[in-house]
Amino acid sequence: MTALALDDGPYPRARIGFICVANAGLTEGDMFSMRPDGVGLSFTRVRMDTECTVENLAAMEHDLDDALSGLAPARGDMDVICYNCTSGSFVIGEEAIRAKIETGRPGVRGTTLLTGVVAGLNALQARRIAVGTAYTPDIDELECAYFTDAGFDVTELRGLGLLTDVEMNRVSPKSLYDFAMSLDRGDADAIFLSCGALRSLEVVADIERDTGLPVICSNQASFWHCLRLAGIEDRLAGFGRLFQDC
Repeated sequence: MTALALDDGPYPRARIGFICVANAGLTEGDMFSMRPDGVGLSFTRVRMDTECTVENLAAMEHDLDDALSGLAPARGDMDVICYNCTSGSFVIGEEAIRAKIETGRPGVRGTTLLTGVVAGLNALQARRIAVGTAYTPDIDELECAYFTDAGFDVTELRGLGLLTDVEMNRVSPKSLYDFAMSLDRGDADAIFLSCGALRSLEVVADIERDTGLPVICSNQASFWHCLRLAGIEDRLAGFGRLFQDC
């Protein structure tokens, strides 16, 4: 019998796991579109009711342990696990989420999508931000308070008032481009399009070209931060200045 040869596997550079909202429809596609060679991605889901409300976002905290237990539980080679929900991150709290991940999976670096956004804004040295969200006014108020408390000057914050992932997924990239352009009043250092259920990744480069500002969107910032936490420093074209310059 020929001796069995083992190598470093198909993803020798890093393995990243994502905890996605139950009804999320873009996460896998967005993340795979940005994935460098040699990086493996795994996904699990956390339960949430249909509508994106403060109450439903907060309720996800109770199911995070179950979601985590279903994310490649027998593997010891996961480098980073990210809770991939922008609004859920500030409603539940980044520290609480990170503690759950790192307690449940010792040796793994836990993070949240929102942590990645802040890291991205800091890397771009952006302190004055114009924010466009998918959310209703009550969630927008919490988001504005979060960024203000984190030391940012929110020059503009407007939401689309959407309640479901299906609605959010159906907003056209052209509409998101127009929405982002309307946020630019000439007094911001960067634009942030908030919500991983919006197809913002498709228009980041166009908005940057036409505003002259760096643009961050949720899934882009999340994936960039996960790669950097895993020690992957690749500069990727087509996904904005964050990936090209930071």
